[in-house]
Amino acid sequence: MKSQSFKKINEIFVKNFLWVILGLFFLSLIFSAFPQKEKKEEVPLNKLAEKILEDQVKEILVVGNDVLVTTVDGKKLSSKKEPEKTLQEQILNFVSEGDKEKLKEKLQKIDFKVKEPGQISNFLSALFIYSLAPLLLLFLFFWWLGKQAKTGAGQIFDFTRAKPKILGPGGQLKEKVTFDDIGDLKEAKEELKEVIDFLKNPKKYLELGARIPRGILLVGAPGTGKTLLAKAVASMAGVPFFSISGSEFMELFVGVGSARIRSLFEQARKAKRAIIFIDEIDSIGKIRGIGVTGGHEEREQTLNQLLAEMDGIGREEEIIVLAATNKPEILDPALLRPGRFDRRIVLDLPDLKGREEILQIHCRGKPLALDVNLKEIAERTPGFSGADLANLVNEASILAARKNKKQIFQEDFLEAIEKVLLGPERKSHLLTKKEKEIAAYHEVGHALVSAILKPDEPVRKVSIIARGFVAGYTLKTPTEEKKMKTKSEFLKEIAILLGGYVAEQIKFKEVTTGAANDLRTASYLARKMVKEYGMSSLGPIVFGERAELEFLGVEREIEKNYSEKLAEKIDKEVENFIKEGEKMARKILTERKKKLEKIAKILIEKETIEKEEFEKLIKEK
Repeated sequence: MKSQSFKKINEIFVKNFLWVILGLFFLSLIFSAFPQKEKKEEVPLNKLAEKILEDQVKEILVVGNDVLVTTVDGKKLSSKKEPEKTLQEQILNFVSEGDKEKLKEKLQKIDFKVKEPGQISNFLSALFIYSLAPLLLLFLFFWWLGKQAKTGAGQIFDFTRAKPKILGPGGQLKEKVTFDDIGDLKEAKEELKEVIDFLKNPKKYLELGARIPRGILLVGAPGTGKTLLAKAVASMAGVPFFSISGSEFMELFVGVGSARIRSLFEQARKAKRAIIFIDEIDSIGKIRGIGVTGGHEEREQTLNQLLAEMDGIGREEEIIVLAATNKPEILDPALLRPGRFDRRIVLDLPDLKGREEILQIHCRGKPLALDVNLKEIAERTPGFSGADLANLVNEASILAARKNKKQIFQEDFLEAIEKVLLGPERKSHLLTKKEKEIAAYHEVGHALVSAILKPDEPVRKVSIIARGFVAGYTLKTPTEEKKMKTKSEFLKEIAILLGGYVAEQIKFKEVTTGAANDLRTASYLARKMVKEYGMSSLGPIVFGERAELEFLGVEREIEKNYSEKLAEKIDKEVENFIKEGEKMARKILTERKKKLEKIAKILIEKETIEKEEFEKLIKEK
């Protein structure tokens, strides 16, 4: 039906287009018969004779009865002569007898040219200039207009069609990924092996009456490998992989998103065996409620269609929907019920062993020096995701290449860690002598309090070389990674954060703006302890209703469910925690004031103190 309507439209367009072209061609021919001449200043022959006597004429061109004059200063003049006589004879008639000899001499010096009028050549040149050239331009314009109209008409029908990236069989991207290319995530791999086995051997499950989950939700922090796992499942199962982002369904017009959902599932059904992967599903799967336009807004219509399509997947259909999100708490409950996304796979940040595995994968094929110790690099990167580690290896390679090395050394990896965490060295940012001294005491204050309160998190490095937005930094590495923290551990953390602030007070009797970020973090931790963790004397109560603000993408307290009197008590408890942490830091630094000054002087001189030297200085009596 669409092809016939397009054919009819094209026939009408072509017919009208040809009539327009023919009409323009004949109009151009009519106008070309009256060629426009360049306008020149006309002078009579007596004036021309005067100009010749005054040596103002450089060249004269006679074409029939037209006289074209070029003056010495380049000005163009025109005149007319009688057809029976020559130009010289007519000019001589306009001067007196005494000036005729003089005029003849002047005429001999002028460059005279006589040219017969070429009517045919003039007509052809005029025809080209005034007819063919505009016609050619019009033809190109209408050709471009027709092409745009055709493209636009095609886009009208293509607007509601989903355009996923297709990997695997029949796809434009032939990327091959297996579980061997993904470090750590052992539990997630085990869960997904069932999906691969079902797509390879569906009969084994169907004979036992089993049904593989229609939807599998991959939940994890950004960079933990959700998309990579989905690609590996499709590659290992040998089925087409339809990858699309949730934001690609969203449009201004209501109904477009739901049409694209239908289109996506139609494409998957044509492939018979397929995996549909929806990245960032939280952009269309948020909890439904009263929106700006009531219950008919675009996002809700798209979500409703997705729910309907997932319900429509038959038991014997070999189509599995994978989705990824880092915000499972905001997804609509209807999306997470059994029969839709009935399996949830959590991807944690890698532990020490996992980070080492990931580093080994990303270092494949790279020329590593013999001194490279991937275990030490893994120890120094707690909290790094798989994507962060890939970026770390890439930064180390770039640093080695910048120094014209043929191999990547351990020092390149260690420098890359600091670059990823804090930013590049700001060599142009030079501190004054006083600022350098303040920064040294500040950082040693952090390091000394940390070494006393948390010996299980050794200080790796203390530096006053500016990086990113900081004038100095202290790097610590935990020997073991903890998932939970106690009240005493939070208080120690606050004391360490206030170590730099207290060190400045002890040495200089005043504080600087350098402690601003430390104070902000310490206040944040203390307030969380009181309002969310129930670690204060107010008891095990959570104060304030919190939720994510949809348009800002951040979590905020949206309802104050406590009185002003209780708010004062909360502020007092927060103050008590801060004061307690400050007291701990002050006691440690006051008792070790000489050690603080000694280490600070060494840091001012060297600018950087590594772990071994710092531990040696701490143990000295």
